[in-house]
Amino acid sequence: MLYNLAIILYDFAVHLAAPFSHKPRKMMKGHWVVYELLRQQVEKGERYIWFHAASLGEFEQGRPLIEKIRSTYPGYKILLTFFSPSGYEVRKHYRGADIVCYLPFDKPRNVKKFLDITTPCMAFFIKYEFWKNYLDELHKRRIPVYSVSSIFRRDQVFFKWYGGTYRHVLRNFDYLFVQNEASKR
Repeated sequence: MLYNLAIILYDFAVHLAAPFSHKPRKMMKGHWVVYELLRQQVEKGERYIWFHAASLGEFEQGRPLIEKIRSTYPGYKILLTFFSPSGYEVRKHYRGADIVCYLPFDKPRNVKKFLDITTPCMAFFIKYEFWKNYLDELHKRRIPVYSVSSIFRRDQVFFKWYGGTYRHVLRNFDYLFVQNEASKR
């Protein structure tokens, strides 16, 4: 599938750029240790609510929800993932989460490994996070998944004649919480 090829190429590009650029280098270092970090920190028998934010701005939009869930449901653990070093580096010691790490690239093998280790009981993706393989696998495993603070515009791929695959990804969400009426329509 084209999507999986694009993810592989993006991963390859990040690896190529890592020796020459600070941001990709930090991302690669985070990816190299993520599974070991998770194996060490995930507590068996605990229930994890997973929040994913691409970067710092998205995290700040989801932060009130994370903190509300944490205070309302103290029996659950919070797993927070970031795609970008701009979020991870600033919030890697965020006390509102039990575990903070990078999200491995959206390749089928990575997705299964990540979900097998973390076994979240629900997942929240903040704003523009529509990782097809993660969403497909969460749906297969019947794990409730929510999109928070989403914005949709007519020019997005979901609404193009060729966007059928991406429209299907939206069906994996149990609920989409949007920012405005235009997005709701």
